[in-house]
This record gives sequence, C-alpha cells and structure tokens, in this order.
Amino acid sequence: MRTTYLVCYDITDPKRLRRVFKICKDYGNHLQYSVFECDLNPTERTRLEQALRDVLKHDVDQVLFVSLGPAEGRGDRVITSLGVPYTRLDAPCYVY
Repeated sequence: MRTTYLVCYDITDPKRLRRVFKICKDYGNHLQYSVFECDLNPTERTRLEQALRDVLKHDVDQVLFVSLGPAEGRGDRVITSLGVPYTRLDAPCYVY
C-alpha cells in the first residue's frame, strides 16, 4: 500500500542541501523550495530515509515526513495557496 507524504527539510549546509534535494527528487514531486510530495510504499520510505540519514548532519539538519494518508482512495486532494497559485502535477512519481 502506498502512502502520500510531504517531505520537508531544513538543511544548514548548501552542499548537503543540494544532495538532499537530489535524493528527494528521485522519490517524489518538488512542490516548493524544501517540500516534496512523495507516494511511497514501506520499502521506498525505508530507502529514502536511509539515503537521507547518510547525508544529514543530525545535530543541525532536519527532515520531516508528514503522512497524508493512503495514496489511493482518499478522494481529491485539496491544496489552496496564498500568493503564487498552486500548480497541480499531473502524475505522481513512482520509484521501482
């Protein structure tokens, strides 16, 4: 079963920030700056977490996983924005 997560990060070093961005890009859709939407099964989540653990400096960096529930069957997602309008992505990213 796939679960949708918002993956949000705050990385203090530009080099690590670029590495974290590249890792997250392989697992989901880039929504804005340090926020990705990722539809992951448990194995993919474990792989993503391990890849991020290997890059982070754990005493100063932070990555948050916010579960939005099952990827299928939860109805339409509703995202509103202030300022620049939200642009819906047509297809989720799946990693095999």
